[in-house]
Amino acid sequence: MTGPSGDQFEITGGGYRAVVTECGATLRVLEYAGRGIVHGFGEDEMSSAGRGQLLVPWPNRIGDGRYSFGGRDLQLGLTEPGRHNASHGLVRWAAWSPEEHAASSVSLSYRLMAQSGYPWTVDLHVLYDLSADGLTVTQTATNLASSPAPYASGAHPYLRAGAGGVDDWELTLPASLRLLSDDRLLPVGDEDVTGTAYDFRVSRPLRGARLDDGFGELTRDQDDVATASVRDPATGQGAALWVDGHHRWLMVFSSDDGWDPPRQALAVEPMTAPPDAFRSGRDLLTLAAAGEPGDEISLSWGIRALE
Repeated sequence: MTGPSGDQFEITGGGYRAVVTECGATLRVLEYAGRGIVHGFGEDEMSSAGRGQLLVPWPNRIGDGRYSFGGRDLQLGLTEPGRHNASHGLVRWAAWSPEEHAASSVSLSYRLMAQSGYPWTVDLHVLYDLSADGLTVTQTATNLASSPAPYASGAHPYLRAGAGGVDDWELTLPASLRLLSDDRLLPVGDEDVTGTAYDFRVSRPLRGARLDDGFGELTRDQDDVATASVRDPATGQGAALWVDGHHRWLMVFSSDDGWDPPRQALAVEPMTAPPDAFRSGRDLLTLAAAGEPGDEISLSWGIRALE
């Protein structure tokens, strides 16, 4: 019998333990010193609410699943029918193939075939690697098609800062801009977070804050890395998520709707483009035609424990 998420690939290193699944190359478990720092799911369960999944060739939503690219009008299937959106890409339920499984790392690949709504074939590769610095995830996409392809990348980890829940924790988020969204969770504008309840550039409590928002204009260090963190002030423990320069956006979701009980974990989702980028073009990447310069992109993000 095969479990809902398929084969399981366990890795350990630097005091960390992770489990990645065949289904979606999903991060099911991430622990440090036996403490869970992501909210995953059981081996006998499917991922729900996007937990741990990779979101390509687009993260978040495309309104009506309809967009234009390269002079073509295209229509994707509506995978969020209640809001009439195409949601979270095309590969999170696919069976990914393992390439190399070592003690502290595992790599998987998947060939996304041209299909209705996305008529490009793209090779996808992901490497999960553990060290004393935590988990590093490297995602690579290579266009195999004869024409340029639209592309955006994301992931959907839920961070944990201890045995409590969101209302017990504090968030630090290095973002000065928040997207404004309609009831379909599609962007309709943006605002400077200065002076609002959404300014987490200095750590502040999450108690009572309902978040399902995209944040941009990230403050970065000398290596072009931006880092968000969630911490339990009672223990000092928590988790930090970092993104490289390709990731210009973070989606933050306080796991209110669709969770029972709610507010168990905080999703901090790295994204190269904001929601609805296939329609707006905002920060949308273009993979050049196969064999041309720019036909491949590789980017990284990661998670580490806070003590």
